[in-house]
Amino acid sequence: MPNFFDDNDDIRFLFDHLDLAELATVQEDNFTKIDGPGKDYAPLDADDAIDNYRRILAIVGDVAGNQIAPRAEQVDREGNTLNEDGTVTLGAGVRENLKALAQADLMGFTLPRRYGGLNCPNLVYTMAIEIVSRADASLMNIFGLQGIAETINAFADDAIKDEYLPRFSAGELTGAMVLTEPDAGSDLQAVNLRAWQDDDGQWRLNGVKRFITNGCGEILLTLARSEPDIKDGRGLSLFLSERSPRMTVRHLEEKLGIHGSPTCELVYDDVPAKLIGDRQLGLIRYVMSLMNGARVGIAAQSLGIAEAAFRVARGYAAKRKQFGMAIERLPAVAEMVTDMKVAVEAARALTYETSRVCDLEYNNLRVLESDPPQDKAELKRRKGLSRTLKRLNGMLTPMSKYYASEMCCRVANDALQVLGGSGYMTDYPVERHLRDARITTIYEGTSQLQVVAAVRGVCGGAFEKRVNEFEEFEYTDGSLHALRQKLDEGKELVLKGVAMVKEEGPGYMDLYGRKLVDAAAAVFIGHLLLRQAVDNERKQHVARRFIESSLPSVRRDIDLVCSGDKSVMEQYETLAGPVPEVAG
Repeated sequence: MPNFFDDNDDIRFLFDHLDLAELATVQEDNFTKIDGPGKDYAPLDADDAIDNYRRILAIVGDVAGNQIAPRAEQVDREGNTLNEDGTVTLGAGVRENLKALAQADLMGFTLPRRYGGLNCPNLVYTMAIEIVSRADASLMNIFGLQGIAETINAFADDAIKDEYLPRFSAGELTGAMVLTEPDAGSDLQAVNLRAWQDDDGQWRLNGVKRFITNGCGEILLTLARSEPDIKDGRGLSLFLSERSPRMTVRHLEEKLGIHGSPTCELVYDDVPAKLIGDRQLGLIRYVMSLMNGARVGIAAQSLGIAEAAFRVARGYAAKRKQFGMAIERLPAVAEMVTDMKVAVEAARALTYETSRVCDLEYNNLRVLESDPPQDKAELKRRKGLSRTLKRLNGMLTPMSKYYASEMCCRVANDALQVLGGSGYMTDYPVERHLRDARITTIYEGTSQLQVVAAVRGVCGGAFEKRVNEFEEFEYTDGSLHALRQKLDEGKELVLKGVAMVKEEGPGYMDLYGRKLVDAAAAVFIGHLLLRQAVDNERKQHVARRFIESSLPSVRRDIDLVCSGDKSVMEQYETLAGPVPEVAG
């Protein structure tokens, strides 16, 4: 009976290593506000809360290992069905998976208990997303859209929250984040779907949306232009609409992977809608918050896919005999398998740290907005903390999405390579993992857009400030201290690159952003792994392998950043050649 939480030593190590007591205390308002609906289930203290989190993850692991994973192949092959009336019928396996999650009370993961939710921190939810994604990456695109309910909870009025959130927690509703249009992909300021009010003051939506994950869900949060005279992002608002005959799925996309997740083209025909929050803040505030959560979710999905792919490769390499030995004894294969494992753990360290910071930022903001301290010194401290966490999170969220998704594609590709010809066949699931992996660097913002966002944090001081805090920790173990000194060198190299791009200007920063973010991520993750190594002997070897193999790349990347070479832009036409004619 596999359990995808119990059998993952690294997730369980991080569960114990990270300060969940701190997160539980702020999540539960110091265990003082226990009145109201759900109070009978409220934890009494931090230990009680952590025990609850562990039990919840064990349930997720059981459902993932014993129900979701065995259906993954079926789900991938059968997909979903577009009906003549513009509705969608989910595949039988998808429906069974959602039913299992709902019966296990796992569909209100981060919602408050007064709405029937579990009130878990985002970090625990991130762990759950990874576990589900390992079982079936496509299911995460429905399970992981609980951010829809989080957004309603954060920004909608009480009437809307009371109407919809209990139904989300019960698993009666699934949602969709409806942003993209045929002419507004990454550039959401170009959204044109029209929002207007009829004579009765009812908001209505009219237009087309494309590439909408789970667009056939019951509740859709839609970004629409409510101010027709304002052409940029200030003219956009966020609306909630329910699935109805006025909203039809015109097309189901035929995709490379994640076949269990319906990707829809939607047509709105004056669909009734409810305004979420205030007008004109749809993109500026609400969608940015929603997308930040979604990006951490994709990082967690990437971890799950990579973990699944690695496990297949590791098992195959141990069993497959060539030249009279298991192929894992061949140095070339041993290096691939080792680096895959270290890469997954490195990305997990970064993603979980990002989730932890998200929790700290969200809960600190919640206190400032709902119950600000009366003590002036404490109020000042919290406001300063809010600014610090916002800057740090502004760097870490895109960095973790970029780093984990790129890692996922690399590990899935290497896993197939370990299996050779067998991996290319459907006899093994690695070809599915590779197909599923490829979307992670694209949706919720491409890797290129994540780099543009992350490099601002690297150059804006968030990287240096956090690494300086890491450097305050004293390592009594000589070997760990020596590795820390190597990271000190890495930090100075990154700061050298930062100085160069600041001198050259924004265009140069965008040109070399990926190199700079790669170097900064390597140093940042190195510190995370070193801290883990204090508590775990095996992690000392992981940290050493990661740092020793990453620093040469850091030096190379910074050399390129500091080269001053702008030929990609200055000689683009020459280097790229003429635009080729497309036959047909």
